[in-house]
Amino acid sequence: MNSLSRSLGDHAAGSVRGLAAVFGSTLFQLSGIFMLSPLLLLMLKRAGVSSSVAGLFAATTWLGIFVMTPFASQLTQKIGRRQTMWLASTMPIIAAAGFMLTDVLWVWFVLELLAGITGGLRWVLAEAFIAEFAPPGQTGRYIGTYATMVGLTFVIGPSLLAWVGTDGTMALWLVIALLSVGLAWTALIPRLPPAHDQHSAHVGLQGLWQAVRAHPVIMLAGFIGGFFELGLASTLPLYGLTLGLSASASALLVATSGAGGTLVALPSGMLADRFASPIQGRRSLMRAFTLLILLSACASPWAMTATWLVWPMVAVWGAAGGALYTLAMIDIGAREKGITLVNSTAVLVLTYTLGGLVASASSGALIDLSPTFGFPVLVLGVAGLGLLALMWQRRRT
Repeated sequence: MNSLSRSLGDHAAGSVRGLAAVFGSTLFQLSGIFMLSPLLLLMLKRAGVSSSVAGLFAATTWLGIFVMTPFASQLTQKIGRRQTMWLASTMPIIAAAGFMLTDVLWVWFVLELLAGITGGLRWVLAEAFIAEFAPPGQTGRYIGTYATMVGLTFVIGPSLLAWVGTDGTMALWLVIALLSVGLAWTALIPRLPPAHDQHSAHVGLQGLWQAVRAHPVIMLAGFIGGFFELGLASTLPLYGLTLGLSASASALLVATSGAGGTLVALPSGMLADRFASPIQGRRSLMRAFTLLILLSACASPWAMTATWLVWPMVAVWGAAGGALYTLAMIDIGAREKGITLVNSTAVLVLTYTLGGLVASASSGALIDLSPTFGFPVLVLGVAGLGLLALMWQRRRT
């Protein structure tokens, strides 16, 4: 009995330590990353690079995540979850140092791709860790809290950039410092026992396909959330410059989007756990947030002439997009564990990243070519089709 109590106590202590380590490392690393992303775009624009090329550069991050995510569970199974987390937290530091040492455009693309690849690994593992360490029956609360903190990094990063300024190397040095502190926090992640499905769960493409078949609605919500939260946020500095905002104000558009996600993530997570039927409750909330995105996007055709509209509009995009992703992750975390949880999280990240990739690549070009017509049609079309698809899935289930 004493042995059992000691084992349970060690597990609880490990869970608290694990949650603290993942929260701490994510806070510093993502603050650095979301400071770096708008900084690089503004540096490219200052160098005379077109918005289309800058948009493709922003999309390179999502391409790297998209390429790596299908194989996250395989790599994790081979070298271990903690070791993979350390690897994934190191590469962004190397990439940031590379941006300081060269201004060759193709080298920047390569560095951004490598950072995206390892970023995808870290993303999957961090969220799987949160679900693994969360106390029973409180998955929604902890995932919502984690999503709130992630949204907070959207605010911290661009706000630090606005404070430090975009001229000189001070901003890049601060990015490297933040990323290094985040790497140090990963050393506190405790050792985990082997997953219960370590040898029975499918990994790689077969495991991902099984996860897609098991969670189609979740993956659809992930795509919509990725498009409006991260994908559009990555090109908001370009959109702000097109609207006539200053460089600092354009960077703060990203912070505004992040603030929306920060304010909504935890309440949506706690609300999702309070429904009599949690699964149906989460589905209802997904449809409601997608409708909110559609209604807010209706203001986009008038943003060029009434620039004040852009601030509440992007706040809603960040809030509703982040809530969609939070609800999807809660749904997966409440039903999966072990390697199967890593697989399902990987597919969610994959569809979320696909949404971000599509938004970054297409919106950059449309901001260049048609900011008053093409860009509004894009955001209205994605929101409208997403809502129709979620309603169709409701009738099927």
